Amino acid sequence: MQNFTTNAINLKSYNLSETDKIIVMYSKDKGIIKGVAKGAKKTTSKLGGRMDMLVANRLMLHKGRNLDTICQAQAINTFKNTRNDMDKLFYSIYCSEVVHSFGVENDPNSEEIYELFYKTLEAVSKSENKVQLLLSVIKFQLKITHIAGYSLELENCACCGGTLDNDNIYFSAQSGGTICEECKKHSINAAKLHHKIRDFLNTLLQLDYDSKTRYDELATEKICSFCFELMKRHVEQFSPKKIKSAQILEITK
Repeated sequence: MQNFTTNAINLKSYNLSETDKIIVMYSKDKGIIKGVAKGAKKTTSKLGGRMDMLVANRLMLHKGRNLDTICQAQAINTFKNTRNDMDKLFYSIYCSEVVHSFGVENDPNSEEIYELFYKTLEAVSKSENKVQLLLSVIKFQLKITHIAGYSLELENCACCGGTLDNDNIYFSAQSGGTICEECKKHSINAAKLHHKIRDFLNTLLQLDYDSKTRYDELATEKICSFCFELMKRHVEQFSPKKIKSAQILEITK
């Protein structure tokens, strides 16, 4: 059996024995991977804190029949500012759960998702206020659903494909984005959406994650919180798995 190297971010872990853990990670090359971290629960472990959740590592793994074994781990980023801030930690855990839900083994989009996830964790860690934090996560929500094939429809009606009237735009998670007034009559839980909010989300969707816009200066916590909630509903609508941490974010708002 051969060894291989990859960059990966820890998503979660399970106890395998009194001393060993199974680490679930998102790899830049392979998507979702699992590896045994032998002795990780020992205080003398060579792997130590590098096996903690939300740590990005350069790994060497030994290929096994059923499970790979983590041989070496060199921390790339521990996102240390996140660990002492409950808001940053909860939103980072939310993002990791979304990646775990949409990501798959041998993921054809592994490099794109890994880079998006890494940039998001870094942006959240470095955020100086709630607006910056929320903007980082909203961009993540927009981008990962786009990569997964569930891009938010913001330019036309997601139901009939018709042109939207700026005075009568509605958001429907069930339909996958904006809908017109006529289609709203047949939609459950559609919410009225101001055209400027639609333009805000569309700008973030179209531009690269790192791009700066006028919204970085103009956005308020109220607007960002509203947009995060819309996107949370969109993510949950198409997520293959239940996003449990979304409930924690409801409690901590």
